[in-house]
Amino acid sequence: MALDDLSLTFSALADPTRRAILARLASGESTVAELSEPFDISGPAVCKHLKVLEKAGLIVQGRKAQWRPRRIETGRLAAVDAWLGFYRPLWEARFDRMEDHLKQLQEGKADA
Repeated sequence: MALDDLSLTFSALADPTRRAILARLASGESTVAELSEPFDISGPAVCKHLKVLEKAGLIVQGRKAQWRPRRIETGRLAAVDAWLGFYRPLWEARFDRMEDHLKQLQEGKADA
């Protein structure tokens, strides 16, 4: 994944409404009207969020007769997971060191 694509993806994911839309689409495709239901925002505002998600490659618009349902596109999310996976060993090593430090602190209290 190119860095520009990664930046675009993280930018799209930065908004809680867009993350909620993705969560909804994870259970299946939906129309704009269905996606708008849980939000206290206008239809045009939901459409703007959808355009951001589409531009980032996180969702795609289908076509079923007169309906234009959206569905999640997992490729970009998998790429984000792969990017984060690069840092996972670093985090795990830090957590292991913290766990060791906490055990030492607890052992010190037990001796006191």
